[in-house]
Amino acid sequence: MPAPLLISTRNRDKYRELSLMLGSKVDLRQPHVDDPDVEETGETLWDNALLKAKDGFERHGIPTIADDTGLEVDALNGRPGVYSSRYAGEDASYEDNVNLLLEELDGVPLERRTARFRSVIAYIDGERTERFDGVLEGVIIAEKKGENGFGYDPVFLPEKGSLTLAEMGAEEKNEISHRGRALRSFVDWWNSLSAE
Repeated sequence: MPAPLLISTRNRDKYRELSLMLGSKVDLRQPHVDDPDVEETGETLWDNALLKAKDGFERHGIPTIADDTGLEVDALNGRPGVYSSRYAGEDASYEDNVNLLLEELDGVPLERRTARFRSVIAYIDGERTERFDGVLEGVIIAEKKGENGFGYDPVFLPEKGSLTLAEMGAEEKNEISHRGRALRSFVDWWNSLSAE
């Protein structure tokens, strides 16, 4: 029997992406529908990932992972960063956030629109706390392309790539993505733990 693991997120897109990557390696669980949302009050991605992982572990008592992901745009001094999911306001949609980003980059040439997605995964099981990181470099293009993915995927073109993250299928995206890289580090560690 695979060991239980809680993914402490209410974001259905993120849960689907993580569960696709983890596959049958673990018995995945989600927070209960009546669990309150965890307020992301941290100053860094790690702070927020840790807040969510701690909350999940305290409520459910099983090993828990949580991630926080940010888009860092060089021309905007690293913004939106830790505020990526609420860049255009607390109740902003993906589209609102992308539109604000494109508005702020209007007139900035492509070579100055360098950016990176950064994902940080926190794992807690009551005995240990672990951190796993993944980064994907790229540029922000001037208009949205693709229907897949979520968040800023339609305007993020990975370095050395010809397709935005939203133009890729899930498997192709997970192969190169920031979250995929952080998760593979976690899975390698988890498997080595299980083997002990």
